[in-house]
Amino acid sequence: MMPKIFDAEATAKRLPYSRLIQRMGELFATGISSPTRHHHTMSVVGEPDATLLLMPAWSNELGCVKIVTAYPGNAGRGLPAIAGTVLAFDRTDGTHRAFLDGTVLTARRTAAASALAARALAPSNAQTLLVLGSGRVAAELPAAFQAIRPIDRVLVWSRTEASAERLVRSLETSGFQAIVVRDLPNAVAEADIISAATLATEPVLRGAWLRPGQHIDLIGAFTPLMREADDELLRRGRLFIDTDIALVEAGELAIPLARKAISTVDIVGDLAALATGVAGRVASEEITIFKSVGNAVMDLAAVLTAMEESDNYE
Repeated sequence: MMPKIFDAEATAKRLPYSRLIQRMGELFATGISSPTRHHHTMSVVGEPDATLLLMPAWSNELGCVKIVTAYPGNAGRGLPAIAGTVLAFDRTDGTHRAFLDGTVLTARRTAAASALAARALAPSNAQTLLVLGSGRVAAELPAAFQAIRPIDRVLVWSRTEASAERLVRSLETSGFQAIVVRDLPNAVAEADIISAATLATEPVLRGAWLRPGQHIDLIGAFTPLMREADDELLRRGRLFIDTDIALVEAGELAIPLARKAISTVDIVGDLAALATGVAGRVASEEITIFKSVGNAVMDLAAVLTAMEESDNYE
């Protein structure tokens, strides 16, 4: 039997946030793990090096491998820098079951992981979300957070104002009260949840701007040289991570750890602890912080959800 092929629209349709967040929580709660991602550098004549990423994971039911290629030189060709595909296979006999759009799957599982953490960490009455960034993942965050909290107002900040305005128009079409904000410190003070999904290499969020009771979600800094939050912000709240890989791969943590601005003792728990209820918000006035870099267990949760949902469309 030929594997099913789910394009971007079909992949998105099969990943409703309520089911995806629940499925992801189940996988992390049961302690399922995945091998370390494979990272290969490929030289390209006359251009910056390209990168090949292979991310495998499996359960007793299904397995998956996400293949991602990153070609910085594509900007000069008018092509996306990153392309990805996810292969789903049967764990009983290895049969290839489906190919899913890797870009859509990654964006939705990333947002779902943030929502899964926020389910345990964000204030229960959170209504105002501040999104930093206006790219693919940023666009997914309001719907993901709305699946676990009564979010109805979204503030959008971006270095590219035109892109922020496009995102606001899209959110308004989806029923959100959304506005572009330019004064970031004031916007931070207004928000109940602050989610940063930028490509910043220097901090854009300052701890001095925070107020008690907020939840901070940091998902944009995914290399050792990238940061979205300053040291003070990390020290002001109770700090959670998705997995231990974040300590190495995210400059958000690796840089302040190296200069002893924070220590590993400051890490309260990970996504498994949050999913099982072992860790979470303990006081209404505390500030909570979640740092995620992503892993293949999140991809597997999306694959399992998509394959289950695909039966509804047969």
